[in-house]
Order: sequence, then C-alpha cells, then structure tokens
Amino acid sequence: MKKKLFFSCLSLAVIINLGLLMPDLNQTAFCADTINLKITNYFPPPSMQSKIMTEFVSELESRTGGRVKVRYFPGGSLLKAPATIKGIDSGITDIGLAHIEYTAGRFPVMEACEMPLGYTSGWVANQIMNDFYNKFKPKEFDKYKVLWFHANSPSMIISKKPVRNLEDMKGLTIRAPGRFGDVISALGGTPAPTSIMETYDAIAKGVLDGVFVPYETLRTFKFAEVAKYVTDTGFIGPCYPFYVAMNKRSYGKLPPDIKEILNTLSGEYRERMALMWNGVEFPGKAFGEEMGVEFIALSKKESDRWVKAVEPVIENYIEEMVSKGYQESEVRGWFKYIKERTAYLTEKQKFYQIKSP
Repeated sequence: MKKKLFFSCLSLAVIINLGLLMPDLNQTAFCADTINLKITNYFPPPSMQSKIMTEFVSELESRTGGRVKVRYFPGGSLLKAPATIKGIDSGITDIGLAHIEYTAGRFPVMEACEMPLGYTSGWVANQIMNDFYNKFKPKEFDKYKVLWFHANSPSMIISKKPVRNLEDMKGLTIRAPGRFGDVISALGGTPAPTSIMETYDAIAKGVLDGVFVPYETLRTFKFAEVAKYVTDTGFIGPCYPFYVAMNKRSYGKLPPDIKEILNTLSGEYRERMALMWNGVEFPGKAFGEEMGVEFIALSKKESDRWVKAVEPVIENYIEEMVSKGYQESEVRGWFKYIKERTAYLTEKQKFYQIKSP
C-alpha cells in the first residue's frame, strides 16, 4: 500500500512538473527547437544573385540567434529552375528563387509585367514587379508566401551574328522562353525555351544563334565567349519577373517573432536585389568589351519599327486574358499602371542618382 502511494505521488509530481515546464507542448516545441529550412536558387554560386542570397541566408540565421538553420542550395543543386515552383509546392524546398517563365502560363496575371513595355532599368523593373503584385494581388500566388519579387535589367539580343535591323532577325533561333518567345517571334526570329544553364553550350554548338537577356549575362553565364554581338533593345525592354517565394505551410509553422524577422529581412533584400540588378550590368558589359563584343545601337527610325512589331504581343495577351474571364478594361488598366509607374520611377532613379548602363 505504501509503495502504491509513493509511486502515485511520484507520478503526480512528474505530471505537475511537466505541466509547469511545458504548459502547451504544441505551442512551444517549434519555438524551443531549431527551425530547419531549405533554400534553393539556380544561379551559379559566383554570380551576384547567388551572393545576395548567401547574404540573406547568413542574415536570417544571425538575426534569429541561430534558431533558424538553413541548408542553402545554389546553382540548381537541389532543384533546377523549371522545377523550383513545384519543389516549393511539394515541400522539397521551403524557399525558392526562379522566374515565372520557367512555368509559362502558371502565373498569367504576373505575365503582364514581362510584356515589351520599355522598362528603363533593372531598378525600375524591380520596383514595378513588387508594386504591381502589391496593388493587384494576383490570386495565382495565394498558395505561396511571396517574400519579394525582383527583375533583370532590360533584355538585349546577344547573338553570334550582327543584328542591325528587323530583317537580320529572320532565321535566327534565340533562347527565349514563354512570353519572351512571343517577342522574338514578333521580331521575326525563332524562339527556343532552352534552360539558361544549357544556353552557353547550345550557342557554342550552333544549336542556338543567341539569347534574349541583359548585359550581365555576358559575364555571369559567359555568353561573351560564344556570342560577339549585342543589339540594344532596351526601348522595348522586357524583363523577367523573378520571385523569392516560400511554402505557405512552412511559413505558417514559424513562430510570430521569426515571421517578423523574415518579413523585415525580405523587405531589405528586395531593395538590395534591385540595386544589385543595376550594378551587375556594368561588369557584364565591361566583360563583353574585353572579349571583343560589338554593341549595336539602332537608329530611332529602326527602333520605332521594332516597337511597332511587338505591339501585337501585348494585344494578343489582352485577348487571351479576356478569354480567361478578365475584363478588357481591367487588363488595359494593368498596362496603364505599369507605364505610369515606369515614368515615375525613372525620375526617382535619377533623383536618387542610381546608375545604370
């Protein structure tokens, strides 16, 4: 009897102590334990895009006092670019960086931002991607926690043969996925949705004649080694909407204070990434000059021909979105907003004295 009483008292004491120490195990276990996150990015490790993400990872671990531990996978070592959004969906990664044209048609509203609208710089395009998302809140991203958007500087025709007019585009196969491919088709070329990581070899082997990307890729992806001509097409200037997005379930499990740190950090890195996209253009162009690349500027008369040639790309997009149930006035309102923001932000960039090529 005494033994039973002793063990009953001991058990009760243990239960009471556990209750005092862990009043709600489900509430506090995640807080007490290390939070392990995986972050993936397809840019090669030496690139500035990857270096910025490396800084982001380090800052996240540091500001959370080590409570968040990150396994970081640059260079597509965990997920290739086209598989990134699906990997976020399935939980293969918690956070991923890629752009929407690797899954063309999946984010149709956001595709309005990559029309040939003549973005004036990477910094301007970066601001617009975030402003557009925050204003119109496309439902297509509802299943993700968007940390921030960013964008490359205006895309150029980087080619093995000189392109000095529209006629020179005929017969050229240019790497350009999704909506960018529509632009290349409108200009008379043949688009190819080749992965950026495979483009260098494809150009070197003659499978591709060129690529439709910004100056920075001359150095980042070494395109200046295999393509010796760059035609400045900034006046139509389409830019890829890049995302840094998180699995919503992973975000939902974070304690409130960790969410606050992550949100603050994302806001800071949104601007760091915007400045980075402008900055990397200079060494990219300089590397091209070192490698003997010829930079071709089109005349105003010729540029106007190109602008006219790509107008159907925008009109076709509007018709397509109307067929999906959107009002034509709504879709045209998106473009009006983008054009107005471009003009406003271009003046802001001048005011802040942010340099770009």
